[in-house]
Amino acid sequence: MSSISVVSASFCHADEIILALPDRVGFRLIGDDALVGRAAERSGMSEHAVGRAFSARRSVFNSFTRDRERAVAHLKLAVAEAVVRDKLVIAGLSAVLVPTAVSHVLRVCLVADARSRIETAQATAGLGDKAALREIRRHDEDLTGWVSDHRGVDDPWQPSLYDIVLPTDKTPSERAIDLIVESLRSEAVRPTAASLRAAEDFLVAARVEQRLAGAGHHVDVACADGHVTLTINKHVLMLGRLEDELKEIAGPVDGVRSVDTVVGKEFYQTDIYRKVDFETPSRVLLVDDEREFVQTLSERLEMRDVGSAVAYDGESALRMVSQDEPDVMILDLKMPGIDGIEVLRRVKRMNPRIEVIILTGHGSDDDCRTCMELGAFAYLQKPVDIEALSETLRRANQKARESSRRADPEDDPTP
Repeated sequence: MSSISVVSASFCHADEIILALPDRVGFRLIGDDALVGRAAERSGMSEHAVGRAFSARRSVFNSFTRDRERAVAHLKLAVAEAVVRDKLVIAGLSAVLVPTAVSHVLRVCLVADARSRIETAQATAGLGDKAALREIRRHDEDLTGWVSDHRGVDDPWQPSLYDIVLPTDKTPSERAIDLIVESLRSEAVRPTAASLRAAEDFLVAARVEQRLAGAGHHVDVACADGHVTLTINKHVLMLGRLEDELKEIAGPVDGVRSVDTVVGKEFYQTDIYRKVDFETPSRVLLVDDEREFVQTLSERLEMRDVGSAVAYDGESALRMVSQDEPDVMILDLKMPGIDGIEVLRRVKRMNPRIEVIILTGHGSDDDCRTCMELGAFAYLQKPVDIEALSETLRRANQKARESSRRADPEDDPTP
């Protein structure tokens, strides 16, 4: 039996079609929320962290944490397990993950023109023209980035990506469902031996990718008839050792018949392959208006495999706290605009799990007392010994991780 995948624009009455379609065809509906939940349960990440993978905006910490890649790996596995069961309506951005070789999945796109979507946003969400347009653009940017990443196409509405594209502003919902049902009866979307094999290969590849991501690795995974190919796209000094480690992890995965490793076209670029160490601090925000100092500090921490991002003022720091959710902040006190004490106060109000290390050259005993009362983890003076700072950072990171686990048991990033 075939299945259906549905990708839709926001505010185009897609829900009316998606919710009615399963009953019409006798299929079960599974959407992004359910698949994110399954991925979160498997990965140990929170549902919020997995769901952020859909956003076109990537965290400034992602090059160290690889949270997005880990989330996508677990999402692929959730989708692959659903696909091999058949008789499903898979709705949302997750539907994009189904490989084109799985031809017994009918690919549907629901879209409407901009004016119609704005009017729908106004009517259903109470948004004004500008707010509606902003929300539509945000969703379109996320979908465009997602399709580009997983299909290599910058236009998410390109007809070649789908078996049927329906303009919902011109097609009544009942008629749209009729057209989908008619398309589902087509010979082109009936299961074949090749398509069923492609679904199984998708599942095997997803299992391998999930296992590798859990071990801190991020390589491209392909599978053909159970034979897995791992493509290493970043330079590594001891290639043979990495290949052996990847094969050792992938080989025992259920369904794998053999494992080969190859060097990808980007292998000889300047980027260096970095295995994720889940115990090393990787979400550290450095806040200081002394640009040369903070950039040097970031480089010295990176040499110790600590992942950090930099903000040069309080306003930028607070914005990054909201958007990127660091675990630890190293904060100067004397800055233009919002000073360090006020930043500390707001950070602890926004997210008390973030541990803040004060690092200043101009503080007083009163400042120290105030900062500790506000919840600072430590108060250090410049110049600071890098080893002492690293040890303080390690302890702060450990406390932040423990706080996250107590608050949300699913939020532990350790595989």
